[in-house]
Amino acid sequence: MTRVPEEGATSDRWDAIPADAVTVMVRSAGRSDGGFDGREPWRKRSWLHMPVNQPVRALFGRECEQRRLGEFVDGVRQGGGAMLVRGEAGIGKSALLLDTAKVAAARGMRILRTAGVESETHMPFAGLHQVLLPLRTEIGHLPAPQRDALGAAFGLTDARVPDPFLIALAALNLLGEAAARSPVLLLVEDAHWLDRASADVLAFVARRLDSEPIVLLAAIRDGFPSSLDGAGLPELLLDRLDDTAATALLDVHSPALTPTVRTRLLREAAGNPLALVELPIAAETQDGKGPLPPGWLPLTTRLEQTFTARMSGLPPVLRTMLLVAALNDSPALPEILDATALITGAPVTADDLNPAVAVRLVDVHEAGLSFRHPLMRSAIYQGASISQRRAAHAALAEVLHDRPDRRLWHRAASTPRPDESIAAELETAAASVRRRGDLLSAVAALEHAVRLSEDPAHRCERLVRAAEYAAEMGRRDVVTRLLGEGEPLRLSARQRARITWIRETFEDGIRDDSAAAHSLADLAESMAAQGDVDLALKLLSSASLRCFWAHADERSRQRVVTVAESLPVDELDGRLLTVLAFAAPVERGEVVIERLRHLAAHPAGGPAARLLGSSALMVGAFDLSEEFCAASLPVLRSQGRLSLLARDLGAQAWSAARLADLSVAIPAAEEAARLAYETSQPLMHAIAQASGAMLAALRGEQDRVESLAVAAEQVALPVGARPVLATVQLARGLAALGEGRYGDAFDHLRRMHDPADPAFHLALRCFSLAELADAAVHSGQGHAVAGIVEELEAVALTTPSSSLHADLRYARAVLADEAAAEPYFDAALAADLRRWPFVRARVQLAYGEWLRRQRRTAESRAPLRMARETFDALGVIPWSERARQELRASGESSRTRTSEPRDVLTAQELQIAQMAADGLTNREIGEKLYLSRRTVSSHLYRIFPKLGVTSRSALNSALRASL
Repeated sequence: MTRVPEEGATSDRWDAIPADAVTVMVRSAGRSDGGFDGREPWRKRSWLHMPVNQPVRALFGRECEQRRLGEFVDGVRQGGGAMLVRGEAGIGKSALLLDTAKVAAARGMRILRTAGVESETHMPFAGLHQVLLPLRTEIGHLPAPQRDALGAAFGLTDARVPDPFLIALAALNLLGEAAARSPVLLLVEDAHWLDRASADVLAFVARRLDSEPIVLLAAIRDGFPSSLDGAGLPELLLDRLDDTAATALLDVHSPALTPTVRTRLLREAAGNPLALVELPIAAETQDGKGPLPPGWLPLTTRLEQTFTARMSGLPPVLRTMLLVAALNDSPALPEILDATALITGAPVTADDLNPAVAVRLVDVHEAGLSFRHPLMRSAIYQGASISQRRAAHAALAEVLHDRPDRRLWHRAASTPRPDESIAAELETAAASVRRRGDLLSAVAALEHAVRLSEDPAHRCERLVRAAEYAAEMGRRDVVTRLLGEGEPLRLSARQRARITWIRETFEDGIRDDSAAAHSLADLAESMAAQGDVDLALKLLSSASLRCFWAHADERSRQRVVTVAESLPVDELDGRLLTVLAFAAPVERGEVVIERLRHLAAHPAGGPAARLLGSSALMVGAFDLSEEFCAASLPVLRSQGRLSLLARDLGAQAWSAARLADLSVAIPAAEEAARLAYETSQPLMHAIAQASGAMLAALRGEQDRVESLAVAAEQVALPVGARPVLATVQLARGLAALGEGRYGDAFDHLRRMHDPADPAFHLALRCFSLAELADAAVHSGQGHAVAGIVEELEAVALTTPSSSLHADLRYARAVLADEAAAEPYFDAALAADLRRWPFVRARVQLAYGEWLRRQRRTAESRAPLRMARETFDALGVIPWSERARQELRASGESSRTRTSEPRDVLTAQELQIAQMAADGLTNREIGEKLYLSRRTVSSHLYRIFPKLGVTSRSALNSALRASL
């Protein structure tokens, strides 16, 4: 992030640059996703000619500024982009956005606007509705799922709102289609006050504008959080003016000030442009003698007090009217006039607003009433008493009798004491807005209901439900506050159990605390005894996650299993299988694998189907894991459930990486990391990065192995996330094996089998034995792994894990005495490995190496040749080269490996190319990957020349010939 001297450049800086513009380096504040394709899609760097805004215009003239604004808009409108304009109140954010809009309009761009309003933060999709309202006639051209999603979000239908990301995709495509006709400038004022649902959608859109002729500028006030903060967008930070610029601005707006007043105002304004304009007005009304707000107050407070003082001379009716306007969640003038009339008992008209317009507090226009600056609204609110605010809310509630949703909020705000009827209505409203997809508003409604509840039991239930909703949207801060409020309440046993589960959703199982897993199992058993099996399964899921992420002892894991298997649920229930697989992947491996095979042969779908891929991974059935993930991913994509999609893609990437199925693993790992980042799942992001490191090792991309490994470790080490750390060591071990650094490989892989090491993991260590044996043999440390092999031989008696048994067959062969090894190689080669080509080729390579050492050179060439061909087809380059070296040593030359799509395409390009080759249209690909049609088209434009093709049919041939 670069602090920009937009309004506060020092004199020496101005000497070095053109007087009419500031050229700045804009960097994204977002972090990289690990870039499995060698790029960092969220870290943009670009030189932009940024315009000076209104204060600097006073120094250098409007014509030059407009020219530079034009350069800015022209520079990004073709390729698209987004930027956050950040600064304190009054710094000039609105002026910059306004001038940009004028220049964009002059260049034929379509201008779409929205603005956050503090009183509308509880209204789901209010801001998005404002943006898309001019495009409402075009919604009908969207694909049906997206069209229906927007209809539900905007309350046009009674359908349940789908996952917000499906709404976001609909908004992206709607804006993209509009931009195809003329470039679009999207302006967001006061983005920190947008409702959460709209802000999340706009953040989603902003990350995907690289290929769209859309420019998004969003203004955010310092000190206010926004969903756009984590979007990884470039930021323009506006500073205060320096002394020279501040003096020039003050002199332009207030040239008649006395030297004394002028000096004081410069000190009080402290370089804030709005203060330099507004404080003189207050000084003029007092002839420079009255008390200005004291300088020790924060500048925002001083400005608010200035606006409040400006109101003091207005008629009482007008002050009431302005308070009603400040509290209303709509600019509609009839509502403001009618509510004011109810309070004052006398009719009022729009003409009564003229004095407020004259002193520049408000503007009145066709759309209604708007405040000249957000601080004016907050100043009016702060200056009113509680009784005045309640009276205004009550009047608005009366006026809004035909708008029940809005009326309810004003009724709640007007009520000074508990009112069970209103509390019940708020509870119903919470359920309604939750159905519409806005959990934040649902939480707000329930919090109001808690405050107004007369019945203590109702109060407890509403508070716990509010915490559940807050947990569902990942708001740890809100959950912590709500649970703190609930501590002194007399909660039921079931409510306390729900709170325990809520807290667990934020723990994600991290902490080596076996007692916690045990106590969760006890609590689950208690809830099941009370008939709440669903809650019991949730608690057991949390307990099993503790077993997965940490290192629970055998007694605790067994307790989780015992309670799970006692529940009255179908033995094929995906939730039950997940608990068993995560809590006891070895002890219940046989049961889980048997049931998974049954489900694979008799697919039934259902909500729990998405859990099966992760369950299969945990028990080492990577082929089944790939199969289940492939089946569940389309459903999650169509529903827009991106957080769950990230988890399934992560399981698919890990399993496919162990099978060396790179055409599946590479795009899955990249997309899993991207979506985990977007959905705020740091541990899933880290494990996707670690999976990407495994893939880089298999490809021989050594530099990327370490960069991804380090990034994953930075997240995992502080919290002891063992699966991530184990995967990192596996990736480093694979990389060292690929380079022939066998001693280093042994050191990395050995850590996975040491219970005292943070990288030890009960399940994942079972899937690295072949690599460990390979490293041990080639580094002369075969004897050092004998104990590990013996331990895993015992484990194999318990579980039929395909991966474990394949690794054991390999280890027996390579670790055996040279003279006695052949029967072990025969057994390894005789196993059914049709779905495990990398494992089979690895055995063939080791067997060929053994034959050559036995001076059976001619016999060695056949298995080495088959290994080379398989490695080439899979794209595991270090193993291909190792097979070639062995063949050369046997006297046989090998053709040079030809370049493949995996070598020249990025991860996302490979994914798009595969979908296009399967016959999907650009629109269909975009729907699956949550990209716009134009973005898909741009990718294909780059893909075709990389592969040397000119048509989709040729693309299909190019991919099928090599993948």
